[in-house]
Amino acid sequence: MKLRVLMLAAVVGLAPSPAFASGLAFSGVDLGTDLAMRLVSSAENSSLDWHAQYGYLEDIGDGRGYTGGIIGFCSGTGDMLAVVESYTAAVPGNALARFLPALRAVDGTSSHAGLGSPFAAAWASSAGDPAFQAAQDAFRDTVYFTPAVTQARADGLRALGQFIYFDAMVMHGPGSDASSFGGIRRAALAHAVPPSRGGDEAAYLRAFLDARVAVMRTEEAHSDTSRVDTAQRAFLDAGNLDLRPPLAWKVYGDPFSVT
Repeated sequence: MKLRVLMLAAVVGLAPSPAFASGLAFSGVDLGTDLAMRLVSSAENSSLDWHAQYGYLEDIGDGRGYTGGIIGFCSGTGDMLAVVESYTAAVPGNALARFLPALRAVDGTSSHAGLGSPFAAAWASSAGDPAFQAAQDAFRDTVYFTPAVTQARADGLRALGQFIYFDAMVMHGPGSDASSFGGIRRAALAHAVPPSRGGDEAAYLRAFLDARVAVMRTEEAHSDTSRVDTAQRAFLDAGNLDLRPPLAWKVYGDPFSVT
């Protein structure tokens, strides 16, 4: 599960492995942020227009309080707090600043105490502020996107593998416990060898997706595994390891495409 933001700076298992340093060099196409966000948004918001999601906010019933913004920052896991703190440092007195004490109080819980509809209204009204958008973008890149791509490259994975890592980090957090990204990767490594160590890329990614699905099925709010089964596995089964358009996939039964 997602870790509280105070623990994110000490993520375990995201540095390139010693085996990579002396093994095969990365060779392939890197993942672009825009494509990655379109794919994530199809699952998180049922839309490819990820730029329209800065003001998104709801409680999806996963025990993490409010979920909001472009990758689902959560009030119960500390990343929503970190985004608002960053925004407030850039724009003191913004509409969300007055909710900082409440966000600190509910961190680690599913509570809405001190937040509720006034907070939801302030979040929505802030969505068009470039400084608020920049705070969300920066946190996404620093805590989720860049670590995911860095680790994927270290494991010898091309664009599809980089996205598979990124999407897992977004949902499960970059931690080291069994239900976080680090634990999922550890479970995959127990069953398959990554390309950086001479293994087959497709076989390793299948092992990673199997491990992730097993974790998703332990959480009621994430028990629908279609973002893996009819999206990521579809690209993998097609042999599209560079994640090159045109792409066609489904999430929760809804069709999407990028041409």
